[in-house]
Amino acid sequence: MAELTFFYGTMNCGKSTLALQIHHNTVAAGKHCLLFTRHDRGGGTISSRIGLAKAATTVTEDLDLRQHVTRVIATGQPVDTLICDEVQFYTPRQIEQLGELVDDLDIDVQAFGLLTDFTTQLFPGSQRLLELADRRQELQVEARCWCGERGTLNARTVGGRIQREGEQVVVGDVGADDVAYEVLCRRHHRQGITSEMADRDPGLREPDTRGRSPRGPVALRSISSP
Repeated sequence: MAELTFFYGTMNCGKSTLALQIHHNTVAAGKHCLLFTRHDRGGGTISSRIGLAKAATTVTEDLDLRQHVTRVIATGQPVDTLICDEVQFYTPRQIEQLGELVDDLDIDVQAFGLLTDFTTQLFPGSQRLLELADRRQELQVEARCWCGERGTLNARTVGGRIQREGEQVVVGDVGADDVAYEVLCRRHHRQGITSEMADRDPGLREPDTRGRSPRGPVALRSISSP
């Protein structure tokens, strides 16, 4: 039986790498696979930060995934599996179409994406996947905050300062010159201390007896202000 599977995690946890590995294994097993992505750093590809990449169909706002796959099948090309990357950017309706392809055409769908945006709110596409997926699997490769703790939240930064407001989707990448992203633990996301802020003030890296910054909340608020 085909299934809709949602693999999720933070940035840098290997989502795209796993997507490409599953594609490789699927094709090696003689299956026919289609790849989709949206807002990938490489454009019309599924690309991993370790250097792997594969051409993929770009999912636009108005693309009907069910119709697209049905048209492919109508040309005589069989479709066994869909690999869908960056699914947090898909619309809720497109997520529902993925479920329809599983239920009605017996096509396996492997979906990969982030759960939350830079404000810690669920992406609409990810929320719909949590509601509809047959299986939900958090990736086990843990990204780390600059402090060494497990990173659980995605932060958007400009000039090293965390951003609290703005458009939900702004294309950027880790280490970019202008808009950049990094993974933080909940405490440092809440306090607004990015790795660049910690580099500028080495005192922030000095742990107290609990392994936490000795600075109080008043000083931390001043750091996070724009």
